Amino acid sequence: MTASDKEAPTSENARTVRIRIENLFLSFGGVRALTDISVDIRDREILAIIGPNGAGKTCLLNCINGFYKPQQGEIYFDGRRITRIRPDRAARLGLARTFQNIELYTGLSSLDNIMAARHVLMKQDMVSSALYFGRAHKEEIVHRKTVEDIIDFLEIEPIRKKVVGMLPYGMRKRVELGRAMALEPKVLLLDEPMAGMNLEEKEDIARFIIDIFEGQGVTYPDTPVLRDGVSCIVLVEHDMGVVMDIADRIIVLDFGKKIAEGTPEEVKNNPEVVAAYLGEGKR
Repeated sequence: MTASDKEAPTSENARTVRIRIENLFLSFGGVRALTDISVDIRDREILAIIGPNGAGKTCLLNCINGFYKPQQGEIYFDGRRITRIRPDRAARLGLARTFQNIELYTGLSSLDNIMAARHVLMKQDMVSSALYFGRAHKEEIVHRKTVEDIIDFLEIEPIRKKVVGMLPYGMRKRVELGRAMALEPKVLLLDEPMAGMNLEEKEDIARFIIDIFEGQGVTYPDTPVLRDGVSCIVLVEHDMGVVMDIADRIIVLDFGKKIAEGTPEEVKNNPEVVAAYLGEGKR
């Protein structure tokens, strides 16, 4: 048994936990980014991670999908240890994410950016794909159909052939969301998907997130991520109005420590959360 196959400790609600984070510590030199973070991310929930700038929110996402390697602690995904997994293997397991700073291929079209994510799901070898006939051709058609469904779902048909480097910021955010969806993830990690957007753009993204989570079976029966939705979504977001509206549960970080966890109502009324955001009281 390899380290990545080690099973997570069991508990009464282990069957409902998709990701378990246990006593996570992350440091950069003498700077402590995360301190003793433990979180259960459960099936069929939207979990929001909030906190002031520099609280460690993005660091936590980076640990989950393998961009950062924590010095201490463990992370399990569906009972499998993934604490120091490579990001490409995390994607193949079903962990997809967007980034706070948009990470797209700026010289490619919207369609090609989304299609790029499908390559981790392709089964044909390099030679067959290069010759582009037979099974490779049929596989390409199936993947292209999924990508076109995602483009239609995100309402970006007018920009499907446009180079993303020339697109408005809000449209690039949609393309990045589409690329994450194209991985057909079990868990979707969204790092500030609405940052820098106006009210109308935020409303659109919030609607897309809810629809992805709930699935769109009637309209897109052949596209799994739209038909069945995703198991759970982890959302880092600064817009408290959006968080309170769509999150089932919230955890709050401050200076790399978890200071609160609960429902939106519980978190909103927590004195430590108020102090962290308003700078009042003891830290």
